[in-house]
Amino acid sequence: MIPFQFTIVQWLDDFYPQGKTSIPSRFNIPGKYAWAVMEAPGFICVLYCMFTIPATEGIEILPTANWLMAALFSIHYIYRALISPLLLNPSMSPIHPIFVLSALSFQVINGISIGGYLAGYGPTTQRDWAGTTIRIQLGLMIFFMGFLGNMYHDDELREIRRAAARKQTRKAEAQGEKSKEGKVNKVYEIPENGLFRLVLYPHFFCEWIEWCGFWVIGGWGCVPARTFLINEVTTMTPRALSGRRWYVARFGEDRVGTKKAVVPGLI
Repeated sequence: MIPFQFTIVQWLDDFYPQGKTSIPSRFNIPGKYAWAVMEAPGFICVLYCMFTIPATEGIEILPTANWLMAALFSIHYIYRALISPLLLNPSMSPIHPIFVLSALSFQVINGISIGGYLAGYGPTTQRDWAGTTIRIQLGLMIFFMGFLGNMYHDDELREIRRAAARKQTRKAEAQGEKSKEGKVNKVYEIPENGLFRLVLYPHFFCEWIEWCGFWVIGGWGCVPARTFLINEVTTMTPRALSGRRWYVARFGEDRVGTKKAVVPGLI
């Protein structure tokens, strides 16, 4: 219920206490650790289901495709929840507990839904996957196209902070001061590489492509994958539209130009 309510709020108001729109609060949690805590439960729940449910349902061996989908989900979230915030991001704005609680709730619900389906309440035999080789291969291509695009555009955003950190270090050295390691001043620019030439949130768009591929692998009847994709689109679209308004307010309509928010040529 909490994530559902938060999604409705995003369509009605620009309130979004995370990232560039983070708000001052005594309750804020350091961004890197908050992100890891709220995102990691998803793949942890999936893996927990995969290793516990089969035995309770009398399933000796799960189909390879079930493990494939669980692995893809885990790969995405190990990158998103652990590697990206804790190892790659130069800095992250503090995150309000309301946002953390909402995201964590969604991750647990989504992880249990997908994990339960893959671990025993969806296809449970190789026969259930008969004749799906081409569909699985197509889904894998779509998934990794989106995943690589997501990582590429994430890194374009990181480069803004890395460039700011390098500039900050050079300035401190020129003034004979010691640069504060790990502390990077907030710097915002409009990226121009890749799909940033067309939209302001291409990493969102690429993530949708990724989860579309995930759904293709599972097939039309894979309700948890379909629901996950719908949730991603309905939750991230208002964030992108709100973010475009933020860019216009900060840089002006002329600088933003014809860039859409998230889908090239559409929205």
